Amino acid sequence: MNEILVKDIMVKDVAYVDVPGNRDHVLKTLKERQVSGVPVIKKGELIGMVTRSDLLGNPEEDQIALIMTRNPVVAIPESSVIEVAKLLTENNIRRIPVIEDGALVGIVSVADLIKVVVDLGITESIENYFERKMIVVWDEMPLPVVGAVMEYASAQASPVLNSDLKLVGIVSDRDLINASVIEDYVEKSDMSAAPEEDEWAWESTRDTASFYYGVSRIELRNVPVSNAMVPAVTAIKSSEVSECARLMRKEVIDQIPVVTSQQKLMGMLQDYDLLCAMIDFFEGEGS
Repeated sequence: MNEILVKDIMVKDVAYVDVPGNRDHVLKTLKERQVSGVPVIKKGELIGMVTRSDLLGNPEEDQIALIMTRNPVVAIPESSVIEVAKLLTENNIRRIPVIEDGALVGIVSVADLIKVVVDLGITESIENYFERKMIVVWDEMPLPVVGAVMEYASAQASPVLNSDLKLVGIVSDRDLINASVIEDYVEKSDMSAAPEEDEWAWESTRDTASFYYGVSRIELRNVPVSNAMVPAVTAIKSSEVSECARLMRKEVIDQIPVVTSQQKLMGMLQDYDLLCAMIDFFEGEGS
């Protein structure tokens, strides 16, 4: 198989912010371009990355230079997708700027590589890739407790089980926001995914439906999580790698619960797991 290069899959129309600048500039850019992170440029050169997580983790800071992550991991157009997949998984990041002669020329995300996984038609099963350890919640657990559990575990989504230990749904941070009461004044902007969004936009919108400006309190209603969860798109351990990648793209999600034929939960398949499968696929071809 011919080697697939970053230049073949990267998004070239890249949203970015300049320094000096402030968080309002970042928020405006994230809203207008419907992305969750952007490169930071100074005098035409890449100096950092700033993401939604950086903003939420530094609520008291206003200047981009104090919020951004410096010295970001980068790729070049001639980098292979296998090299980029390894960089994403090893550094636990979701996007990598692409530079050429010091200038920003593109960006490549986990979602761009998931599309590659779809196209590769990998028939290997997911049995050796999905994660057996996960954060699980009970369907009668109050939303505030679910929110706290997910926050402490840094989990963006959790499977929901009933008293019979059967999977009945999944709840994400997006679902929590949708079921919450927002206190104080905030400006809310819809960021729901649209069919015409590019790969980078798809990657950024799967984990949140709305972006809230300013620092406000999100109060979760004291109702069972069953009121907020959504039906889970599931797989079984014999499901094929590329088929699961296709499901993720179709449903705009980055995780799939893995269940038995009796709907007993076995684990969770993350998009990162599919990148590992892609790495093994390419390296297996070369052996």
